[in-house]
Amino acid sequence: MCRLSTMQALRVRVAGIVQGVGFRPHVYRLAVRHGLKGYVLNLGGSEVEIWVEGDPKQIEDFLYDLKNKTPRSAEIEEIHIQAEAPRGYKDFSILKSGTTITKLSMIPPDFGICEECLREVLDPSSRWYRYPFHSCAWCGPRFTVIEKIPYDRENTSMRDFPLCEECQKEYTDPNNLRRFHIQGISCPKCGPKVFLVDPTGKRLEVEDPIREAARLINEGYIVAVKGIGGFHLACLATDDIVLEKLRRHKKRPTKPFALMALSLEVAEKIAEVDDSARELLTSPARPIVILPRKPGAVSELVAPNLKTVGVMLPYTALHYLLLMDTRDKFLVMTSGNESGEPIIKDNDEALRKLGKVADYFLMHNRRIVNRADDSVVRFTDGEPVMIRRSRGYAPRWITLPRSIKSPAIATGAFLMNTGSVAVEKYVIPTQHIGDLENLETLEFLREALGFLIKTYGIKECDAIVVTDKHPAYPSRLVAEEIASKCSNNLVEVQHHVAHVSAVMLETASTEEYGISIDGVGYGDDGQIWGGEVLYVGQGYERLGHLDYLPMPGGDMATVYPARILIGTLTRALGEEEALKIFQSNGLQRYLPGGLSEARLAARQTSGSPMSSSAGRFLDAVSTALGVSWKRNYEGEPAITLEEYSYGGNIISDSLLDAEGDTVKTYDFLLKLLQGELRHSPRDLAYTVQFLLGKRLAEIAREKGAKKILVSGGAAVNTPIVKGIRAIFGKENTILPKKLPPGDNSISAGQIYYAYLQGYI
Repeated sequence: MCRLSTMQALRVRVAGIVQGVGFRPHVYRLAVRHGLKGYVLNLGGSEVEIWVEGDPKQIEDFLYDLKNKTPRSAEIEEIHIQAEAPRGYKDFSILKSGTTITKLSMIPPDFGICEECLREVLDPSSRWYRYPFHSCAWCGPRFTVIEKIPYDRENTSMRDFPLCEECQKEYTDPNNLRRFHIQGISCPKCGPKVFLVDPTGKRLEVEDPIREAARLINEGYIVAVKGIGGFHLACLATDDIVLEKLRRHKKRPTKPFALMALSLEVAEKIAEVDDSARELLTSPARPIVILPRKPGAVSELVAPNLKTVGVMLPYTALHYLLLMDTRDKFLVMTSGNESGEPIIKDNDEALRKLGKVADYFLMHNRRIVNRADDSVVRFTDGEPVMIRRSRGYAPRWITLPRSIKSPAIATGAFLMNTGSVAVEKYVIPTQHIGDLENLETLEFLREALGFLIKTYGIKECDAIVVTDKHPAYPSRLVAEEIASKCSNNLVEVQHHVAHVSAVMLETASTEEYGISIDGVGYGDDGQIWGGEVLYVGQGYERLGHLDYLPMPGGDMATVYPARILIGTLTRALGEEEALKIFQSNGLQRYLPGGLSEARLAARQTSGSPMSSSAGRFLDAVSTALGVSWKRNYEGEPAITLEEYSYGGNIISDSLLDAEGDTVKTYDFLLKLLQGELRHSPRDLAYTVQFLLGKRLAEIAREKGAKKILVSGGAAVNTPIVKGIRAIFGKENTILPKKLPPGDNSISAGQIYYAYLQGYI
């Protein structure tokens, strides 16, 4: 850094994650250390303004430390420096926050409890001993308690808890590294309180509600636990009876439950944990990490038909204290909601909706402002890939290559949905919303988008509104509502183009080749796409795809993929011959109505929708091989097929062929069903997934691709990604890092495609 020779005063504005992370106290200490005068304050856009004046060399050293010695949870994205005339300040101080918005900054996500806070919670001599809401500059809730910016206590749900004398003293002590001017601090005297109630809301008069909740869980009860982003349902992960009860009442027959383990050591008893997994598990985001599970460690009912299990570590003192007193030191910790609805955040709603599921409720009196489900990460061919982006990551933004001329609002698609906004040069996705199957989830989308629109000062009438091309998606209703207020035109983005565009956003690309492989997306030809090779830039081009398969009964074929099989046979051989082969394979047992339903599906084939979906093809293969034959949750047969295939070998490179721009999935299913592929089912499963990726990659290469972006829900499938990498290599096969490849990223991709076309 060059020496400042004449400058005696600077106004410095800093953007990034600089509110709610101890940044102002950090600046205060730096300024005092370097003998500078002036002030630091939060501005209304969640950015920070610093005024320093003094000796030029001291200012120079201060700026160096400001850029290179950030607090643990802070992230500086941009620093703007302006020379000013000295004002003659007598000291350096932290001023009351302002309301002027000059530069945007990220709203901080929630941070998992730090080691220092946990140590104090477990220390009998500490005044925070067994205090479930302990936090400091480096940890604790942020996004889930923020009502508006700037991030000051009065703008969060912590305003309900005025600081006691001891906390106030620490809050105003510049030498207290972790608590000086930290808005979320509290202690047992002044902070939130935890209590235990029965399903009627009656409080249990117990000395320690957390210990009592742990005792009840040990006895086989289900306890709804209020965390920082919503409620969980907690129970033993080793008791079949309680897990059967939980599945029955949640109407969740097979979808895996997440586990929370007390520590890494406990997690290692449940699952195979390598160094990459340890880093994720202990990161401030504390996501659920999907890992190979150890045989016999937990009940099979935790993750039926799967060899993996999702594990996270406690991210609050409350969770740690609860787990500490349980017999196993790990529990099922699954989202507290009715099936298909958003995670519940309010006490009254929890009692109303979970009263028939939970036996007891461990609650507290701190309001959750922004609900946030747990984030989920898995490893795909050794790389961490997000499945669900929410607590710990949202609402971080992704930076655009240039500033935009107008803001944008995108409403996403249907499954695993998010919304996004764009302002200045940032795309900001909401937390995970979920499947838009009911009014509650649709309202959550409105609520989450509304928070970002308000927070970032977006005027809806100035915004471009972007949505999916599917005419019947509920997300389109939200887009139309916003657009109709100001007669704005809707920008429609094809589903799989949005998938590829989301990865382009991360890589700041203006034109790329991409492979988009997932379950369902409305195609330009009116059919269902989902296994696509695309070129995206100024416009887009569909370069190749999987063969179309019939979907007799429409959505029923996604639930029972045996319908796809009978449809494929009927289309090729006619109804009677198809039914003979279908029956000879015993596939009628995979339909609720047996052979009668198969006959109905055969007759529906001629007028059925057609799909090039990778997900539907893999579902059909999974059913044909007898691996999984009903979709109880999104992607279940395909997910189960991937896990089943591990240990399989490549049989033949010609098992799945391509002709021109089409991968012949239709021909493969016919050969499989007619008994022409007499190989080990596991080898067949592995080979067909590997070759699906390889064939799509070959089409892309033939069209001129030197590297390939991979997206869509099936892009997390390791055998498929290995097949793509067999053509492009690891370095030139780009998986997303900041966003999930699945539909969680569609809204961000919609905005980036609109950006590429010059709409914003």
